[in-house]
Amino acid sequence: MKTLDIQKCEYILHQNYIGHLGYIYNNRPFIVPITYLYNKDHLIIGYSGEGHKINALRLNPNVSLEVSEIDAIDKWKSVLVHGVFKELTGSGAKAMLHEFSLGIKEVILNNEGRDLDYIHEFSAKVEAGEPVIYKIEVEEITGKYRIN
Repeated sequence: MKTLDIQKCEYILHQNYIGHLGYIYNNRPFIVPITYLYNKDHLIIGYSGEGHKINALRLNPNVSLEVSEIDAIDKWKSVLVHGVFKELTGSGAKAMLHEFSLGIKEVILNNEGRDLDYIHEFSAKVEAGEPVIYKIEVEEITGKYRIN
């Protein structure tokens, strides 16, 4: 196993849109898959409906995000981001959601050749009410890889 340099870590973050968000609630760790965008300002952008994850993040905003590219048991890359959850509101939230939507569409088009029209096509639907738009301010990025 070898260490990825920061440029390769950021490349992996930019080229993917599904990661595993780690957070703490009642002194217990939780990990959930999320759709995210890593933007040019080195922020993780996401959105979610109200629920367990958002309630937990409001209480303890320290998070981690893990993103992997796995081809085989001996051919993989993994990036770990540590950061702080910040809930967005108002016009700033709407602007971030728009950036998120356009950015995810571009990543999917580049990686999968699919042109999606609507946000619900690539991220979980928010069932009731307005979505919670958030950013994760990145504090640290590390990465590892293995190639036989």
